[in-house]
Amino acid sequence: MKKIISAGCKKNSSAVTIAVPNDTTNEARSLLLLEEKGYIKLKDGAGITATINDIEENKKNIVFKEVEAAQLPNVLKDVDYAVINSNYAIEAKLNPVKDSLAIEGSSSAYSNILAVKEGEENSDKIKALKAALESKKVADFISEKYSGAVVSTVENPGDGFDSSVNYDSLKGKKITVAASPTPHAEILAVAKEILAEKNVTLDIKEFTDYVQPNNVVESGEIDANYFQHKPYLDDFNDQNGTHIVSVSAIHVEPMGLYGGKQKDLSALDK
Repeated sequence: MKKIISAGCKKNSSAVTIAVPNDTTNEARSLLLLEEKGYIKLKDGAGITATINDIEENKKNIVFKEVEAAQLPNVLKDVDYAVINSNYAIEAKLNPVKDSLAIEGSSSAYSNILAVKEGEENSDKIKALKAALESKKVADFISEKYSGAVVSTVENPGDGFDSSVNYDSLKGKKITVAASPTPHAEILAVAKEILAEKNVTLDIKEFTDYVQPNNVVESGEIDANYFQHKPYLDDFNDQNGTHIVSVSAIHVEPMGLYGGKQKDLSALDK
């Protein structure tokens, strides 16, 4: 579902249309990027929960279309611009570094996290998965595979193993993790290789939405998930009464502004 909002301006033939994600934290990210570029001004204190209603100045006469994040690449051709999460941009064969017209900085607030149900943080399964994701092998894969479109946030990558884990007790066992297809499942495939060295199976379950991965962790159906940043998780817990916690920040996906009908920023810069 999408909603069109003109943010206080009457829609006319000269209006510039920008599609933005309709979930709370990613919509705020997109608006903060547009504010950083000088295209809008948000109310003081709007921050990482900002919505279209928090736009104080819209001198460029921008008409906003709020769209489900996964659908933004599909509507790009119908709008002047769209602000798209890097994981969905990559899936749509867009290169965030080369194809975006503007891109946010690698803010640690938006690092994608490994998350589990509260109380499971120190289980051997989770510590083993965490160590694999925090490995140099994974960090090197991210750097080589995505060339800046995805950036590792692990400060001191290790060898992929946690000395406090009893790997013998995990032999033959399965760790289940929910993830978005790109880049999360691709990154997890490297962690899977590391865990296989200890005869532990990593079962990667792919999801294309932002709701079910948290629901299946909360229910206990899945051990962990890897698809979201902490501001989104915090909002999800508040809204749904869930008890999911972050155990590690793995990477960041800078959000970018992409051209649809417009191929450069001239329509916004005039």
